[in-house]
Amino acid sequence: MAFMLDQYVTQGVDQLNTDKLTPLLKLRYNALNDAMAELRDAVQVRQAFVGMQRNLYLY
Repeated sequence: MAFMLDQYVTQGVDQLNTDKLTPLLKLRYNALNDAMAELRDAVQVRQAFVGMQRNLYLY
């Protein structure tokens, strides 16, 4: 998540759009397969991404 927050800081709020999740994972891990090998569960990754957004926008 720190990588995604860094992207938010450097690239702007649009980086937190859920459409950006796959490109961000590819950027961070070089390939989506590599991301899933390390992170394991795509559903949990998406839930964490959306939860991070919810926390940012509530505070």
